[in-house]
Amino acid sequence: MTSTISYYFSLTSPWAYLGHDAFREIVARHGAKIDYRPVDLINLFGRTGGLPVGQRHISRQRYRFVELQRWREKRNVPLNLSPKHWPFTPALPDSLIIAAVEAGHDPAEYISRGMRAVWAEDRDLIDAQTVKEIADQAGLPGDELLAAAQASRIGDLYEQNKQRAEEDGCFGSPTYILKGEIFWGQDRLDLLDDALRSGREPFLAPE
Repeated sequence: MTSTISYYFSLTSPWAYLGHDAFREIVARHGAKIDYRPVDLINLFGRTGGLPVGQRHISRQRYRFVELQRWREKRNVPLNLSPKHWPFTPALPDSLIIAAVEAGHDPAEYISRGMRAVWAEDRDLIDAQTVKEIADQAGLPGDELLAAAQASRIGDLYEQNKQRAEEDGCFGSPTYILKGEIFWGQDRLDLLDDALRSGREPFLAPE
């Protein structure tokens, strides 16, 4: 039976960026499927007791920089610690992911390129033309999906992802959910890999 993994994330998340290609490799190796659920992180943080980076204690902010450097080296991916166009409101580029899925396209390469655009290339994902170009470069119909991403129906689905995330116990990006079991953070990908390999029953919190 094919496993489906719910994937909560945002193009604004450096942690999702660091883990995205490794996640794709794990999914491909196990023949699993991905249910892509881009989500508004700032709003989700507030609803689940978290804080945006700039509002965290300075000790937490400093440690975040250390961890980003560790995982940048571990994953061997380029990453600017302070990208030029971050933070930003990701509604448009995130919504294009939803539009792509709704149109029957695989958004994985667009997500990879979009995250790299933010975290390694200092590109501005608020700019609609930039988002369209990234979609085109990923082999997607950029003009078509850009228009769809700005439609109210896609906006409603993006808003629904926030509610679904909270209902599923998600409180940060990236979060991977397999058979109801939550794996929070790209540093839990090895554990997700193990769970897929073994086919074990999920570990769940008590009700």
